[in-house]
Amino acid sequence: MDDEIRVMVTGAAGRMGREVVKAVCGADGLVLQGAIDIALVGQDVGAVAGIGPTGVLIRADLEAALRDLRPDVMVDFTVARAAQANIMTAIDHGVRFVVGTSGLGTEAVEAILRKAAARGAAGAIVPNFALGAVLMMRFARAAAKYFPDCEIIELHHDGKVDFPSGTAKATAHEVASARGDAVGPARGAGTRGVEIEGVQVHSVRLPGLVAHQEVIFGGPGQTLTIRHDSLGRDSFMPGVLMAIRKCANLDRVVLGLDPLLD
Repeated sequence: MDDEIRVMVTGAAGRMGREVVKAVCGADGLVLQGAIDIALVGQDVGAVAGIGPTGVLIRADLEAALRDLRPDVMVDFTVARAAQANIMTAIDHGVRFVVGTSGLGTEAVEAILRKAAARGAAGAIVPNFALGAVLMMRFARAAAKYFPDCEIIELHHDGKVDFPSGTAKATAHEVASARGDAVGPARGAGTRGVEIEGVQVHSVRLPGLVAHQEVIFGGPGQTLTIRHDSLGRDSFMPGVLMAIRKCANLDRVVLGLDPLLD
């Protein structure tokens, strides 16, 4: 692969997509090769993102763009119903993928992993690109060995339609794994309070929030709280850029940023 990594952004006209466009255009060693969205087709994606013309126009046909532009890595920030199809299309074209789309279910992820394994494809499916959130999950796993009683509160803006968040699900899995809990299905799905692998998770959706999570451990006479706050979408960009760079040399699909940190 050339020293310069060619990047295509799907969902480029959305709020996260625009941040990715800005980050890629400002990063050394990366070049914005293409932009895909069903909105603002034909417009210069740089102008849409607020950084001025880039010469990259938003296109609607992902398959044609992958064939014509031949990017190295596709970054997907769309919606769950579109993301799976986008990833499958990228795999068909031999393009690596970095996915930050919320709400991908277990069945969708398993289908992606099966196809990627069969085709020898590589990529990263990441519930949260904030490096602090990844460290929060690591710390929660360490704490769970000594504080088995734990609940998670995740708080997001009112535009986030899926709950619990992918980060909360991943954190619950880390806690349960450290405690040795048996893996089981979520109970109470469809409500703002669910139990995931024996860990109670509470979801809050309010205007004014961005992305926040508390992991609260309790023991005799003490509590331990691990909290992470993303105060703006720019908090996710260092993780996105790291995933793009690491993805260029992956030989498999990884889940989360944690495998890419070391």
